[in-house]
Amino acid sequence: MLRALLFILPLALLIYAFIDCLNTPEDEVKHLPKVIWVLVILLFPLVGSVGWLVAGKERHRVGGAGRRSGGWVAPDDNPEFLKSLSDERKQRDEALFKDWEDDLKRREDELRRREAGEDREGREGDAGDKDS
Repeated sequence: MLRALLFILPLALLIYAFIDCLNTPEDEVKHLPKVIWVLVILLFPLVGSVGWLVAGKERHRVGGAGRRSGGWVAPDDNPEFLKSLSDERKQRDEALFKDWEDDLKRREDELRRREAGEDREGREGDAGDKDS
């Protein structure tokens, strides 16, 4: 098991450093050009990978202070996204409320027509009884 770990750990470090180097923009690479860093990582896997992680790339602080302006922001931290959700919910709620009001008005009108129809039938029935 230990032998496998001694092989897998440096391999994982090599793969991580190689992919990280390839995905890093050229303006964030320090000390050497990006192509040279790739060669160093591939030719000297352990030393090159550790060197890349330690000195090859500009690292940003985690949190608000190190955030670049205009960069990607998680949806739950993005005030514009949260506002758009609020606006969408408000529009949906207003539409639902309007539908409920329209349905209520329709039902009230229907109920009034029924009551008016029953009153007429009742009056006509009363008038018919008096004639007999």
